[in-house]
Amino acid sequence: MPTTKTCDAIVIGAGPGGYVCAIRLGQLGQNVVCVEKESVGGVCLNWGCIPSKALISAAHTYEHAKHGAVMGIKVAGIEVDIVAMQAWKDALVKKLTGGIRQLFKANRVELVTGVARVTGPRSVLVQQADGTDLHLEATKAIVVATGGSTIEIPGLPMDGRQIIGAREAVSLRQVPRRLCVIGGGVIGLELGTVYQKLGAELTVVEALPQLLTGVDPECTQVVERKLLKAHARILKGAKATSVARQADGSLRLTVQVGDKTDTVECDVVLVAVGVRSNGKNLGLESAGVNVTPGGVVPTDAQGRTNVPSIFAIGDVSGPPLLAHKASKEGEVVAEVIAGHAAAKDWAAMPAAIFTDPEVASVGMTAESAREQGYEVKVGKFPFAALGRALAMGVSEGFVKVVVDARTNRLLGVHAVGPNASELIAEGALALELGAVAQDVVLTVHTHPTLSEALMEACGAAMGQAIHAVNR
Repeated sequence: MPTTKTCDAIVIGAGPGGYVCAIRLGQLGQNVVCVEKESVGGVCLNWGCIPSKALISAAHTYEHAKHGAVMGIKVAGIEVDIVAMQAWKDALVKKLTGGIRQLFKANRVELVTGVARVTGPRSVLVQQADGTDLHLEATKAIVVATGGSTIEIPGLPMDGRQIIGAREAVSLRQVPRRLCVIGGGVIGLELGTVYQKLGAELTVVEALPQLLTGVDPECTQVVERKLLKAHARILKGAKATSVARQADGSLRLTVQVGDKTDTVECDVVLVAVGVRSNGKNLGLESAGVNVTPGGVVPTDAQGRTNVPSIFAIGDVSGPPLLAHKASKEGEVVAEVIAGHAAAKDWAAMPAAIFTDPEVASVGMTAESAREQGYEVKVGKFPFAALGRALAMGVSEGFVKVVVDARTNRLLGVHAVGPNASELIAEGALALELGAVAQDVVLTVHTHPTLSEALMEACGAAMGQAIHAVNR
């Protein structure tokens, strides 16, 4: 007979949605058990957001050191020790995941390691790591925060060594001589850029006509130009169909480009064609929860599924698949379970892509705004006209704002360039507060900073930019 434990709430998954939800539930005085089958922090902390950004930072540092002579800084004998780099990254991950465990203890969250299966509207059976079963009963709610999994490509079975996913890509102990990335989206370009900077010959195979589909096309063009300048080979409108191992151990990838067949010679293939929501094989359907064929668990504005006592947050509840969206949903659901008024009522959800240069956006593009019936004005300011960017030696890109021509209300902010991931926070705040372009222009921005680019872009939308020719 399995051991039985009763609590107020059960959280399945300790990723950026689940662990935040569990901690907030604990802060709100709820008795909570969080079940995680692998490591606290989920994909984000262990194999995704944090490890990839650590490697991106290391690759940037290496590149800056190599090209420092333009600033009068000459470095001799610089080299990459990928094993030491991975050890540094692993220590960083260990520190952060250890911090979550401490926060669990401080907020009285009980962590159970094992595989969870929902057996009813308020019950979960956990097969624990030691082989024993634990039956959990929730008096209030179950929160499903099981994230997503890498989509595999038929004909390219991943072996974890030469045909890999993002999980293996952040832990390579050797820089591939030739790397082929299947998928020109966020994960593929972020990790592809890392290894390109560290010395790999990069090929990108993208099935659609544009890299970074869904991103403002002008922003994407800046990233693509930088990749090509670094001698990447980019195949768009192309699909990888098969792979063959060569006598020397390398791989030959067959790619269909329109009505033509091409080949890519490489040593490692990174499959990065997307993520599938992990709503299947959890027992949710037997508990009456609606789950789509793609594994998405639909929810309402409070994160509740069609079964009132079962909630879903993060990637498992559908797009956008963003760690910060999962965390915010975790807080909302915790508040709801604890009896407080809360809902997913944000006006803006920012996103950032850590390519080189970075890309970040919030709100509507000009195209999507027009499709929704807005008459729009666009303001744009290049980093090449910004003193701080020039002083940093990173002047590629721009900030673009989309403004309602009738009211001057900001509808969207898009940036490609240095620290775009940080700059977008001001844009998100502006949209959340319903700001008009004048609000940003009238706000005094520190000089010299990159943030002035947003102020100038808003000025440009009104024909009032100071450091650029108004058009």
